[in-house]
Amino acid sequence: MRGGALLIAALVLAPATASAQGSGRCLLQLLNVDRQGVGFQPSPGVQNYYAGGNVRMRCVGQDVRMWSDSLASYQGQVVQFIGKVRYRDSTVEMTADFGTYFRDSDRWEARGNVVLTNRTNGSVLRGANLDYLRPAPGVRDTSEMFANLRPTITIPARDSLQDTDDPYVIIGEHIRVRGETEIYAGGNVTIDRSDLAARGDSLFLDTGAGSRGTLLREASIRRTAADSFDLKGGQIDFTLERREVTYVLAQGDSHLTATELDLLADTIGVAVQARKVEQVTAWGDSLRPRAHSAEGFEVTGDSVAFDTPGQRLREARAFGNGWMGAAPDSTTGERDFVAGDTVTVTFLASEDSTGAPRTLLDSLQARGNAIALYRMAQPPPNDGGRLAIVYTRARRILITMKVGPDGQSTVDAVHSVGDVDGVHLQPTAIVADTSATGRAIRPPRPPR
Repeated sequence: MRGGALLIAALVLAPATASAQGSGRCLLQLLNVDRQGVGFQPSPGVQNYYAGGNVRMRCVGQDVRMWSDSLASYQGQVVQFIGKVRYRDSTVEMTADFGTYFRDSDRWEARGNVVLTNRTNGSVLRGANLDYLRPAPGVRDTSEMFANLRPTITIPARDSLQDTDDPYVIIGEHIRVRGETEIYAGGNVTIDRSDLAARGDSLFLDTGAGSRGTLLREASIRRTAADSFDLKGGQIDFTLERREVTYVLAQGDSHLTATELDLLADTIGVAVQARKVEQVTAWGDSLRPRAHSAEGFEVTGDSVAFDTPGQRLREARAFGNGWMGAAPDSTTGERDFVAGDTVTVTFLASEDSTGAPRTLLDSLQARGNAIALYRMAQPPPNDGGRLAIVYTRARRILITMKVGPDGQSTVDAVHSVGDVDGVHLQPTAIVADTSATGRAIRPPRPPR
């Protein structure tokens, strides 16, 4: 076919030399066209060509292939592919309704029902449009992709050598991908997986050697599992290992809500192992950490840490003006508490009457300028229905707890060490007077 021969001659822009191999500039070559190609010369020295029917092309000396129903070439510099468009190179494979290749910038523009699959890591981008820029000497050293109109990227949770049916799905108003691992997204960004949902105004994600990501502006990460949590902040950074989240750090008016904790602080960190929360830490100046538990206790300090192995709260620590208050008294609303330079609290895993899990206090320890205030029930007959009040100061105070008949933790023993002083207020029972005066009579004071 003479027209086809002219088209082949026009599209092979130079001989295949060593410089045209590998990642060099693409020299297009027509491999097949079922119907005759037509050449057209709109002006002297300008050659345009058109062809239709199972068009197949390649870049000379490179692993780059292009397919479509029909084709239009303008001076061999701009080539349009129309209908059932397909593109493939050593890294990606793409389908679309319409495609345009610009040789001067080595850029491929895909429009309409675009689906691009990364052949190396298994990620998939879907959207209405995509600009794909290949590496080109003197132009760019790595590939780049740009898409808008809320494209979607699906990333396997693990690398391509491992099977997974639980991928990350990223959506944004516009998305840029640099190389095979760096993703930038902006405009109402969402990241979803079966056990995780993240939100933010913009996103940076490196799933390769960097293994990290950042969400900016009204950022949040919510984990939906047995140890679910919801973390919010002005900025959230996270690290990855084999594409699994291992650490999350929220900064700027951060707020964590979890099964057993409600925590406010400038900065909150969450350590995750095997998709399970192992530890929560927090610190800050403008917003000093303050945590409340489902059981009613409160912890504050310049910085705090909570250990949750096995998805149960086991230990809490407060450093720098640490303070820990037990659940408020049901009548007065006051709390027993310990305070000190460092406060450590341990917990027992228990169950309520229905078998639901609950957490009880096991021990409280304050070190350095330690203070403890607690109330103790008194044995009859001199209890008077009131509690003894104990206020103690020392270098170190250790309070051990026991579980009472009502299933609640009560003080079992108190150990104070170093420069100990304090006050013990012992209630005295008031006995009703049956005499004619009708006045209450207090028991006599014990001899001094």
